[in-house]
Amino acid sequence: MASENGKGRLTTHVLDTTRGRPAAGLALSLWRFDEDGEAELILRAQTNADGRTDAPLLDGDAFEPGAYEIVFEAGAWLAEAGAPVADPPFLDDVPIRFAMAEETHYHVPLLLSAHGYSTYRGS
Repeated sequence: MASENGKGRLTTHVLDTTRGRPAAGLALSLWRFDEDGEAELILRAQTNADGRTDAPLLDGDAFEPGAYEIVFEAGAWLAEAGAPVADPPFLDDVPIRFAMAEETHYHVPLLLSAHGYSTYRGS
């Protein structure tokens, strides 16, 4: 489903699979890649109490099909959350690189623990 104005949108959320709850307060950044593979920072955000950002990462006129990367600052969040992490942590920044080809809703969640993660194209 596209956004209300007919354009696409991009959303995310992060779940702490060790504790079985949303990962509140996790910092992330969104990057867009041009045709030459150069990255441009689009925004920085933080997850709310539900493990989601307060607004879509991209929506309406800000949405453009193309190559993107969300970098989740997992290592800092895991340490602050009291997860059993080594120094340096096994996981630190977790980059998820993906492409959006059409103007629709893309949802890129992160399922996170101190020693592993997974993602998928959600709805």
